[in-house]
Amino acid sequence: MRMRLQLGERALPTDPDDDLASAITRITSIIDGRRVVALTGAGISTASGIPDYRSPDAPPRTPMTIEQFMSSPDFRRHYWARNHLGWRHMDAAQPNAAHHALARLQRAGQLTGVITQNVDMLHLKAGTRRVVELHGCYGRVRCMSCDWRTTRHRLADQLETLNPGFAARVAGRGAIEVAPDADVVVSDTAEFRMIDCPRCGGIIKPDIIYFGENASKSVVSEAFSLVHESAALLVAGSSLTVQSGLRFVRAAHRDGKPVIIINRGATRGDEFATHKVDHFCEEVLPRLACAE
Repeated sequence: MRMRLQLGERALPTDPDDDLASAITRITSIIDGRRVVALTGAGISTASGIPDYRSPDAPPRTPMTIEQFMSSPDFRRHYWARNHLGWRHMDAAQPNAAHHALARLQRAGQLTGVITQNVDMLHLKAGTRRVVELHGCYGRVRCMSCDWRTTRHRLADQLETLNPGFAARVAGRGAIEVAPDADVVVSDTAEFRMIDCPRCGGIIKPDIIYFGENASKSVVSEAFSLVHESAALLVAGSSLTVQSGLRFVRAAHRDGKPVIIINRGATRGDEFATHKVDHFCEEVLPRLACAE
């Protein structure tokens, strides 16, 4: 089982490929008659207003690790204060043309499902079925001790009661910078109040795989099943910097299956790609869905 590790690598700036017509023709010829599984990363959601970590234009970001979250009440308070603001932005986000294109490919019978590294639930909002959320999702909360669970909406009501006016005060200071994992960049969190698990008093956290945390064995197994069932792998919007995504590319390549990569900038999986398109997912995928 691999952990989700931050490697601190970002793709170097590149110019997008300009001959999309040829790229679509090439991809279509490769996947024609094949059932395809998609592996998606943060780059597919940037057009929905959710930033990523490693695209050529992304600012440097330092996400919280599982070690920090579990070891320090101060870290947890700081995280939950940020999340109390940021999850609302993610909850309000809507699928873009790339998400809808994959949903159309599935309705047409060509896409078997989606393995996503994103926690934004946008594939589900777009109507895609059989979505494997490799890193969890922002909409659930669970206890690290007894596995008690609740929704992020219900927790928000409790946190708002404990911290009346907190969101309004922060918003009144001007624009806030939204981070990719359902939180925001804000420093004034010392007075924020958090709750513990109502069942056992344990630590609760979003049902999101933090950097350094193991992904669920059952989730990883389900993702590999999708890869094995499919005849080709389509990577959309992932730099494949972390092993949690790269392993599926290697598995498909090892099995002799075509690997298509659509991403801005270089990826760690480029050497395994049957075809690579350096461009924006929201521009390539809708054309691909129309071509099929």
